[in-house]
Amino acid sequence: MATMADVRNGMIIEYKEGLYEVVDFLHVKPGKGPAFMRTKLKNIRTGKVLDNTFRDSDTFNEVRIERTKKEYLYREGEFLVLMDSENYEQMHVESSILGDKEKLITENMEVIVVMTPTGEVLGLDLPTTVVQLIAECEPNVKGNTASGSGKVAFTESGLRIMVPFFVEAGEKIRIDTRTGEYIERAN
Repeated sequence: MATMADVRNGMIIEYKEGLYEVVDFLHVKPGKGPAFMRTKLKNIRTGKVLDNTFRDSDTFNEVRIERTKKEYLYREGEFLVLMDSENYEQMHVESSILGDKEKLITENMEVIVVMTPTGEVLGLDLPTTVVQLIAECEPNVKGNTASGSGKVAFTESGLRIMVPFFVEAGEKIRIDTRTGEYIERAN
């Protein structure tokens, strides 16, 4: 059992029949009354953020999570097939766990699988940036570079992304997986 004194950023706790990650916390010691702690908790499964206040007497279970490196091989129906590079064991993970980031994953990409000690997969962490090929975009028109906006392009995986006017079909670009936005051209 963990108490208010054990709370730290990144800690996973069992709270209200769910798993929550502590995103932020603040110990408050008012002039009158007992100390308490304000926290921001992020639901691991849904991503919903919850503001909560813990009293000194509150206790909760800390959940240990494991992070293991796997290599994404291919998609098989509704599942992603991942392989451990050390012992070559394969595992199937539901593709819905990635949500809207599914189009950012490419074959042979190294991902980090976040799971509970019981083997329940909580999520997949992608690398910070990925490189993808522009499959389709509008042609560049001379003079368009004066404005700061961009144009719509589609990558080889079907991802719709805004890119600067100078980017052409057939070029490789670097994409931030946290925001899904264009960063730069890739070599």
